[in-house]
Order: sequence, then C-alpha cells, then structure tokens
Amino acid sequence: MKKMFPKLTASLAVCSMLTSASFAAAEVIKIGVQAPITGQYANEGQSIDNGVRLIVEQQNARGGVLGKKIEVVTCDDQGAAQQAAICAKKLVNEGVKAVIGSYTSGATEAAQTTYNRAGVLQTSDGTSDSLIAHKYWTFFRNSFPNSAEAEYTAKYFVDGKQYKKIVILSDYSSYSTDLADATVKALKAKNANIIYEGKIKSGTQNFTATLTKIKSMDPDVIYFSGYYTDGGLLRAQQIQLGIKADFVGGDSNDNPDYMKLAGDSAKGTLLINVPTPDILPYDIAKTFLVDYKAKFNMAPASIWSLMNVDGLRAILHVMEQSKSDDTKVIAEGLHALKDFPGITGPVTFREDGERIGGGYMTYEVQADKSYKIVYQ
Repeated sequence: MKKMFPKLTASLAVCSMLTSASFAAAEVIKIGVQAPITGQYANEGQSIDNGVRLIVEQQNARGGVLGKKIEVVTCDDQGAAQQAAICAKKLVNEGVKAVIGSYTSGATEAAQTTYNRAGVLQTSDGTSDSLIAHKYWTFFRNSFPNSAEAEYTAKYFVDGKQYKKIVILSDYSSYSTDLADATVKALKAKNANIIYEGKIKSGTQNFTATLTKIKSMDPDVIYFSGYYTDGGLLRAQQIQLGIKADFVGGDSNDNPDYMKLAGDSAKGTLLINVPTPDILPYDIAKTFLVDYKAKFNMAPASIWSLMNVDGLRAILHVMEQSKSDDTKVIAEGLHALKDFPGITGPVTFREDGERIGGGYMTYEVQADKSYKIVYQ
C-alpha cells in the first residue's frame, strides 16, 4: 500500500494540472485577426491589428467580457487568397470565436467558407458585393458595398463634374474589378460617355504604355478602382506624360502611401471615400484616435482600420448584452443590431450581414497633402 501512495499522489497532481489548464482555457475568449501584416498592404493590415489590440487591451482593463479575458490571435494573410485560406484553418484550429478581417475582398472571400463551416464569426471591411452573395450567417460587412460607392461616383461624374469623356481603369483583383464593373453600370444608367475600359497588372510599376494610349483619347477623367500601391504610381506617371485629365481614385487609394508614391503629383487628386477618421463627427471616434496615437505614436492608416474596430466593438457589445459567447447567439444579436454607436457612425446590419447606411465624399488633395472636401 505504501508503494501505491506516490503513484496516487502523482495521478492526483496530473489531474489537478489538467483541470486547472482546462479552467484557464475556459476563462479566455480568443479573437482572431486576419490581415496583411506583411506585403504591399502591410500598413493597412498592421493598423487593423493595432486597432483590434487597442480595443482588447481597453476591454480587458475593464474586466474583459463575460468575466473572461480576451486574447488576440493574429495571422498574416499578406492580402492574398491562398495565404488567407491557410490563415482561416489556423485561426479555426486556435479556437477563435470571431475573426476581424481581412483588408482585401479577395482574401476575405477565400476564408469565408472555412469560417462558416466552423461556426466562426467573420467581420471585414471588404467591399466586393460578392462577399454577401453566399448569405453566410457567420459573415458581417463593417464597411459598405462597392455598388453604393459606384452610385455616388456616377452621380458625381455626371451631375457634379459633367465629364464628357471618361476612362475606367482597374486591376485584376476581385475588389477592383467589382468596383469598376459597378461604376460602369451606374455610369451607363446615367448615359455617361465611357471612352475606355482597361486593366493594369497590379505591381507592374510602369504604366506608361497604358497611359500613353489613354492620352491619345484626350479624356476628361481617369478613374482608378484599384489599390493605393498602384494608384500613386499611376498618378505620378500621368503627370509625367502631361495628361491633363482629372485623376479620381476609388476608396482604396485613400491611404498615406498613395501620397508617398505620387509625390508632388498627388496634388489635385480626387479621392472618393466615406468620411476620413479625423473629420468623423463622433466623440467616440475622436477619443479612439487620441488613444491610438498615444499607444502607437501614429494615426490609423485609414478609415478601414476604424471600420474593422467597429466590427469587433459590435461583437463585444452583443456578447455583453446577450451574456453569451455562443456564435449563433452573437450572430442573432448582430442581425438585430440597430444604430449601435460606432466609431465610423451608427452600425446596423441587414439579415444578410450587410451594413446599412454610409455616406460618401470627394476629397481633393492639396499641395500639403491635406484634404479638401469638394463634393458630398
């Protein structure tokens, strides 16, 4: 009997350790971040991750949610569909309840099915209309769809600027193609004259062949629906070639790196987007911006960071209100959410996960890289 006691004591100790470990795991709610932490969209991805971590830090300081600590698990999808699919599997295996991201529509869509099958919530700033087409109960868009921006753009081009000769440029990404197609459709509905529709290969860096072809058409405006990484170079090369047309960038050109890439040529650029973070008329937005700058010694990269933060804030709000971390219960609460006070404005979701609302503005870039509102 004496020889059995050490074994029994050891067994009890192991059981105690396992119980403690299980209890500790149960006291943590994991939130995933899927974003381009590296690669060409890294400043956007890092800003999303920073914003999520700041909100989680503040929430944990207040006692977490449902008495549990929140833990952030980040996966770098590099803004690419293949890597996004890998991230989705990794985050599901990590046991996250919800995923914030991704930044690009292509990466977001590549992960959707995995999250849906696992019952993991996903909220993203991706704007492609196709993201809602699957009608996954797990998916919520915290931005606004390309079709809404396209309607605004067509109104601005036809009623506001009265452009007679319009060029539409996109890249091959799902986001850019979707926005360009929606804009063309909206312009044609207003009988606008589109003289050229073309595509560039993202990352090419030299677009002079395409721009030289466009120059011969003497357009009034060149509209680019792609990302800032190409938009800044397009604008710089447009000016170098002496093309006098207005350059209008879709919402993903609204980024500090656009200014760096365009250089002095950024002056006069017209950018279409929802209101920029610094002019949002909400106290909660002003407070968040102050806190973000104090924490990271910089401002968020763009409005997209704040939209992703609002996705997380809405999820945490519903958890607290429903007193549940069951994703089915949270999804039901999000679908019923009405005018939740978000950093980017009131948050209301339709039954298909689409965010309702959203007003757009056109900004003209000034010589000092500041913005002037010219149309809303």
